[in-house]
Amino acid sequence: MNTIVPAPIARQPWQMLIPLFILVGFGALVLYSAAGGSWQPFAASHLIRFGVFLLMAAIITSLPRELVTFLTYPAYVVVLLLLIAVEAIGAMGGGSQRWLNLGPIVLQPSELMKPVVVLVLARFYHQLPVGLIATWRALVPAGLLIGVPMALVLLQPDLGTALAIGFGGAVVMLLAGLPLKWFAIGGAAGVVIAPLAFFFGLKEYQQRRVTTFMDPESDPLGAGYHITQSKIAIGSGGITGKGFNEGSQSHLQYLPEPHTDFVFATMAEEWGLLGGIVVLVIFAMILSWGMKVARQSHDRFARLLAAGMTATIFFYVSINLLMVMGMAPVVGIPLPFMSHGGSSMMTNMICIGVLMMVNRWNREAPRRGFTG
Repeated sequence: MNTIVPAPIARQPWQMLIPLFILVGFGALVLYSAAGGSWQPFAASHLIRFGVFLLMAAIITSLPRELVTFLTYPAYVVVLLLLIAVEAIGAMGGGSQRWLNLGPIVLQPSELMKPVVVLVLARFYHQLPVGLIATWRALVPAGLLIGVPMALVLLQPDLGTALAIGFGGAVVMLLAGLPLKWFAIGGAAGVVIAPLAFFFGLKEYQQRRVTTFMDPESDPLGAGYHITQSKIAIGSGGITGKGFNEGSQSHLQYLPEPHTDFVFATMAEEWGLLGGIVVLVIFAMILSWGMKVARQSHDRFARLLAAGMTATIFFYVSINLLMVMGMAPVVGIPLPFMSHGGSSMMTNMICIGVLMMVNRWNREAPRRGFTG
């Protein structure tokens, strides 16, 4: 086989790439239907963005380990400064101040912080002596590295992205070996603080999302409209769905955001339970490959980096699916590789690129003499 397929092609992680290509292609079909049977404006740009960010992922894959470790802290500082710039000169959209207008591109720095916070924590714990893992030196600096960007993102306000940053950081801290009792104490503190955060920290529309999640039928034409219509779309698909390009909920504009946050509901109406199972299986294949890369890594930095990037993708997938099924509040988290949106595609393709990079490190490690 090696004599037939060129080595640079044969050594690519096709067990992840092939499912990824299938998922993106399937997403393009769903977006084609969401636009009423047209490649514009969603499906074509979805495929173009994937192609651009796939090239970016390929560049990330080729980065040497020494360069990545050298640039870790500068990258964190740069993205943190961009978040501060958002507060000062950021563009408004949909009631939030999340974007920087940089001429030819509009950048959402909070999306960059999701993978960057994983990167900086992996580097921090790799450098920290093992004997200090159970001391305050493992907790306080890491807490600040996570807490400062979370606070800046909450000011935008963007609860979903702030939670994603916190989740990725917490996973890295857990896998770094911090005592479980600290997480138990943090969870208990969260339970105590939650009511105060609800009444004094959340905006009015965010409070409505939480109360609506608990009882969407109480206001089916108002705050509960998104969840109610999403459930109708998913349920009406049945086992095999209504058929490609035959979804009434999205075509008749009953389903809000059928091409972004609720793209899974759009898919489920037309492809049914079988389509949903296919999507879940593909995500499981991608995520299991990511954890395999983490397990095969030869040192703490690579292990934490790969596991944290996998956890970031997992957060997107799990929260979006729970949200569209009415099992979590609507927080504006798109479905990776299927939803239309450049920021989400960029973040998740950065994660894929980093995973491919660590996979390359693992493959080259014996030849380079890494022992951990």
